[in-house]
Amino acid sequence: MAGIKFQNVSFAYGEKQILRDFSLSVEDAQIMCLLGPSGCGKTTLMRCLLGLNRPSSGEIWLGDRCLFSKERRINIPPERRGIGVVFQDYAVWPHMTVMENVCYPLKKQRLPKDEMEKKAKYALEQVRMGDYAPYLPSQLSGGQQQRVAIARALVSSDEVIVMDEPITNLDAKLREEMLAEIRQIQKNIGTTILYITHDQEASLQLCDKMAIMDASGALCQIGTDEDIILRPAERFVFEFIGVSNFFTLTRKSGNWCFFDREDMPYTGTVPAEFEAVGRVDMGVRPNGIVFDDAIAEGSPSPIRGTIRRSVFLGSEYNLFVDLNGQEVRVQRSAFTGTGGVQEGAEVGLTFLSPKFYPVKEAA
Repeated sequence: MAGIKFQNVSFAYGEKQILRDFSLSVEDAQIMCLLGPSGCGKTTLMRCLLGLNRPSSGEIWLGDRCLFSKERRINIPPERRGIGVVFQDYAVWPHMTVMENVCYPLKKQRLPKDEMEKKAKYALEQVRMGDYAPYLPSQLSGGQQQRVAIARALVSSDEVIVMDEPITNLDAKLREEMLAEIRQIQKNIGTTILYITHDQEASLQLCDKMAIMDASGALCQIGTDEDIILRPAERFVFEFIGVSNFFTLTRKSGNWCFFDREDMPYTGTVPAEFEAVGRVDMGVRPNGIVFDDAIAEGSPSPIRGTIRRSVFLGSEYNLFVDLNGQEVRVQRSAFTGTGGVQEGAEVGLTFLSPKFYPVKEAA
C-alpha cells in the first residue's frame, strides 16, 4: 500500500490563488477526511493529485513514487498514476453491465481478458456485488450503483482511492450503510483513502484522521475526531465543526458578565490572558449547556433565559433559548425526561467545557 504526500503545493486559476504552499501527509492504510467550506480548494487538491490540474509549485508523492515535481520537471500522466476515484454522481456507464463497468479501467490498461475478469470479480466480491455482474445500472439501487463505482476504483488501484462526496446523493439509511461498507472494505484490503467532503457527520463516523481547511485554503488542523471536537486548534475549527454558541463576556466590577449586565455574571474561570483586554468571546457546544434541573446541588444560575422553541429529534431535543435577545441552542437527551423544558419555561443556564477566543469584531 502507499501513503500520499503533498509538499508546498500551490495552484491558481488565473489570478485567483486557490492553494498556497499546501502540505499534507496521509499515512499508509489510513482514511483521511478532508473538510472545508465550499471554495476552499478541496476539489482542486484532488485534481492535482489525480494529474488533472498542474500545480505551479511543490511536489506530490504516492508512497516512494513522485507523481509531480515542478522543480524536477516530473508530471506523471493521470492514467499512469494508479489512483482509484469514486465520484459523487457514481459515473457508471448506463449502457454497460456491472461487470463491463468494473472492467473498463482494466481495458484501458490493455490487460488480458481472463486477468481483467479475475480482478473485476474479486473487486465485486469485496463490495458484495458479485451476483449482480450481468445487471445494468438501471436495475440497481443508488447504493448498489455506488458500490459498483467503488469496485471500479478498486481495480484501478487497491493502494489509493480518492472519494469525492461519494454518498451525498444517498438517503440517510443508505449513507449509514455505505459508510460502514467503505470502512469494512478499507480494513479488509488496507487501502489508503482520501475522502473529500463537507459532510461532518460522515467524517466523524468514517475517518482515522480529519484535516480541516479554512476558506483561504490554509490547513488549520489535522487530528482524530476527538482532537478536532474536543481540542480545536483555533476558533475557525470550533465554529466549522458542529454547532456552537458564542457569547461576549465583559469584565465589570471584578466579574465577567454576559451582555454587559452585572446581574448576569459568569461564574466559571476565564484564561488570565484576557484580563488585560477586559473582553472575550466564549464558545460552547449545545450539549455543553445544562439547565438548573440537571444539576443535583447548588443555587440557581443567575443566567436566565426563556425556551422559545423545542424540536424533538428522536434521541434528543433541540431547545432554542432566548437569552437577553440572543438565540441559544441547547441539546438535551430525550431520555432525561421533559420536565421543566416546555416552551415558554424560564431556565437557568450553566456552561460546561467552554472555549475562549479574542472577540471577533463585526465585519
